[in-house]
Amino acid sequence: MSPQRALSDKLRGALRRLPTKPGVYLMQNADGRVLYVGKADSLRSRVRSYFAARGPEDARIARMVTEVAGVEYIVTDTVSEAYLLESNLIKEHRPRFNIRLRDDKSYPFVKITLGEDFPRIVRTRRLVRDGSRYFGPYASASSVDETLKLLRKIFPFRTCNLDIPEGKRVLERPCLLYFINRCQGPCIQAVPKSAYRETIGQIVDFLDGKQEPIARQLRREMEGQSEALRFEQAATTRDKLRAVERTMEQQKMAAFSRAEHDVIGMARDDDAACVQVMQVRNGKLIGREHFIVEGARDVSDATVLGSFLQQYYASTDAVPRALLAPLMPAEADDLAAYLAERRGVRVTISVPERGEKRRLVAMATSNAVEALAREHAEWMADTSRRDEALSELASALELPRPPERIECYDMSNIQGTSAVGSMVVFIDGRPEPKEYRRFRIRSGETPDDFRMMAEVLRRRFSRVAKLRSETGALSLDAVGADEVPEEDSDRRRDVGWAMPDLVIVDGGKGQLSAAVGVMDELGIRDVPFSGLAKRFEELHLPGRSAPVVLPRRSQALYLVQRIRDEAHRFAITYHRDVRGKKALRSELDDIGGIGPGRKRTLLRRFGSVRRIREASVEEVAATPGISRELAERLKAHLAREGMLA
Repeated sequence: MSPQRALSDKLRGALRRLPTKPGVYLMQNADGRVLYVGKADSLRSRVRSYFAARGPEDARIARMVTEVAGVEYIVTDTVSEAYLLESNLIKEHRPRFNIRLRDDKSYPFVKITLGEDFPRIVRTRRLVRDGSRYFGPYASASSVDETLKLLRKIFPFRTCNLDIPEGKRVLERPCLLYFINRCQGPCIQAVPKSAYRETIGQIVDFLDGKQEPIARQLRREMEGQSEALRFEQAATTRDKLRAVERTMEQQKMAAFSRAEHDVIGMARDDDAACVQVMQVRNGKLIGREHFIVEGARDVSDATVLGSFLQQYYASTDAVPRALLAPLMPAEADDLAAYLAERRGVRVTISVPERGEKRRLVAMATSNAVEALAREHAEWMADTSRRDEALSELASALELPRPPERIECYDMSNIQGTSAVGSMVVFIDGRPEPKEYRRFRIRSGETPDDFRMMAEVLRRRFSRVAKLRSETGALSLDAVGADEVPEEDSDRRRDVGWAMPDLVIVDGGKGQLSAAVGVMDELGIRDVPFSGLAKRFEELHLPGRSAPVVLPRRSQALYLVQRIRDEAHRFAITYHRDVRGKKALRSELDDIGGIGPGRKRTLLRRFGSVRRIREASVEEVAATPGISRELAERLKAHLAREGMLA
């Protein structure tokens, strides 16, 4: 039977309604989960081609088409907009049939906050259009930290989070970094804005690969300091100059031209691929990172490379004038047009066949092969153990299949106070931190783990259970967020959580009984539960008197222990945070009209409650956001507290 004749009436109708405009389409299965995200010049032509009589030539896409039950689409004005939207949707949904950058949401960047009077230089994982300049992405946080460490050796810049407007002194005394010449002290008005931003400009040039002017300036400063007999300062400047020269020497590898380009290398192995990106600016290698690409099985090299380049350059502003690649990526013309729109000038993509450029591509490819070999060795070892652990766990707990999503719950409190609960999620045996959830216990201050566990599970599953009852769904997986009104954000969020294949509660029979009682109350009986006893690490199951004892050396036991330890760590961390905030309460918290924002403003200006008590009403009222009436009330309250102390 051809793909066209196998279509449902609903899907046929969706295909008929497709517009001829450019945009992005989302293929969904019967449960509403996104299987594949794609872009098109004409949505109608592109999407219908998947269901033509001949069907897709790509075996992977052909498998995907057999699971498609619905199609959604988003119209864009241009193909370039579709490129960016497609990359964002792949990051959001991580569809099984798309080629994906591994953990692409969390790649770190160096951020320079140019929108501030006195910019900061920080590591970040979020790109926000706030006037800042971003350098990256880097493959790891350690790469960013090394870059920041080098910058601190050469340039003095602030690392604090203070709001420092021009012309205003925000601290009475500077921090230690000022006294060791690692910061210019804008907080105490020790440096004018123009001079500070000149330093920031040098840092931007340094990260852009323009180190020669910086080296010349440092050399002039060193010679001038030496002539003026300021030998200690000259020695410090000499050390900075050496650091810059070492960086220049390490980067000098492409002196054959002053061109600005990225050199791409790629290696393939089964389902994974590794792409090496070497950033060459002004004839120097200023950055080199490798990225792992998943979902590459049964896909051509050109498609893998094209998908990577699209996702990579959608997440960075560092688009070069030229790309040197080992092969021409799929849809190269569209990709070049997209990159040109991002950069503002023409961007070329070429495959060098001889000379120095060809040697650079070969070097990048060699580095990609080595990086993938390292990743593959580690991944294979971990994957084999994870697969073994999940299979053993399924067999021991008599589950129908190895659990893909495991949720574990733990409680943390001190005699019932500052009580919190944690939910950690492991997918395919690996922690998935973005799925973690934290809960403040609301049901009482008495130490009762059973009551707390019941509260957390009730809050986790109640909305979804209610929606299933309203919609008549046979299983929670059949309930989709699209069935919930947009204005009910809490319900949409909870429905968006995938249902677990296994729930582990930290504790023995008591915690398990509390958990099962809640699930019975909610009418949810299709989720496997187990309780992990702390003492002997036995798994208790509902309705069974004898616990399941996993072999001491089994991979399943190690996995369960790791999951339990992660839940415990996450709960303890949150509990300490809650307890710490409670301990940090001050007399300001007891005054009506003073919330966290005004409290922060007052403490930034005066430094302590004692100094606020010593200040006049006029001085307090001069604080932004504090009226005269509020200042008088604040002073009266602090005066009363002082007399009672």
